[in-house]
Amino acid sequence: MSIKRPPAPGDDPKAARREPGRRGARSPLARFLVRRVLTALLLAVGITLVTFVLTNLVPGDPVAANLGQRALGDPAIVAQWRTEHGLDKPLPEQYLLHLRGVVQGDLGTSQQSHRPVLDDLADSVPATLELAGAAILISIVVGVAFGVVAALRRDRFSDHLLRVLSLFGISVPTFWLALTAFYVLFYRLRIAPGSGRIDPGLTPPPHVTGLYTLDAALAGQWDVFSSAVGHLVTPALVLALYTIGLLTRFTRSAVLEVLGQDHVRAGRAKGLPPRVILFRYVLRPALVPVITVAGLAFGSLLSGTVLVEAIFAWPGVGQYAYKSATTLDLPAVMGVGLVVGGVYLVINLIVDVLYGVIDPRVRLS
Repeated sequence: MSIKRPPAPGDDPKAARREPGRRGARSPLARFLVRRVLTALLLAVGITLVTFVLTNLVPGDPVAANLGQRALGDPAIVAQWRTEHGLDKPLPEQYLLHLRGVVQGDLGTSQQSHRPVLDDLADSVPATLELAGAAILISIVVGVAFGVVAALRRDRFSDHLLRVLSLFGISVPTFWLALTAFYVLFYRLRIAPGSGRIDPGLTPPPHVTGLYTLDAALAGQWDVFSSAVGHLVTPALVLALYTIGLLTRFTRSAVLEVLGQDHVRAGRAKGLPPRVILFRYVLRPALVPVITVAGLAFGSLLSGTVLVEAIFAWPGVGQYAYKSATTLDLPAVMGVGLVVGGVYLVINLIVDVLYGVIDPRVRLS
């Protein structure tokens, strides 16, 4: 037989019950975010190591790529160039110097532009972000809508048509589509603007974010804004076609899987409107795998715009990476690798947090 102790004068049973609840409600998310940030920092160090090793394993001599044949014949010039760029030191020491520079915000100096790599990336990254952001926005809106329609009209004509279109989008090479779109829409039909981010006669808007559409809108330069949007549409659609096909197929599969679950049948048995069932019972849990695919697709778009940027003369990371790779500009190549790796880390963190926001069954613990 147990005897209960009477509460002491200072005891507050309600407070004792509330305190663990508050800690339990806050600590899982806080622990999750701290753990993800620490993991991201470790992965960032790993990215610096991988980019450094792979860059130095590339066949070719950066001295030969950056100095002319006459300078290569002079050992004194070659030795001076290696000393200036730190190539005369052992690889472990080069990596430590590179890591220290990254921590201090110094990615080195480009051997081609003779500017800090960070400044070059500050000029090229916003252009690629604008292009990839427009492409992923179009992909999510169109791909999810197509996937939902295909799932709700399963085995009907519209379902078969959307599946064929998604297969076409996945199968068509992006570089061929970019060349065809540029030739047909600009050269033959003259219904799309040419290359670049704005028309040649216009002045770029004041630099705020580096995104011409947003900066022009903030400055009230609507002629520049319309030109920037016009130049953005065609390459964004070319980039988005593959992701639209991918998201259409993933969304269709996810929605079909949720439609057969018990909670959807229960909602229908209660007589809930079809719109409520679609948005609250079907689409919300079905978006979890779609978010994963969309996050990875955005990272792929950001790092895979080389050919599209080259065809449309878009001055982004893709062109900068291509020129740096062809000239063996090692600091610039490593800088691009760090940017792309950092984008993937941020996207993965955002996707993990969105899991708990969209689907309450996912626990951030």
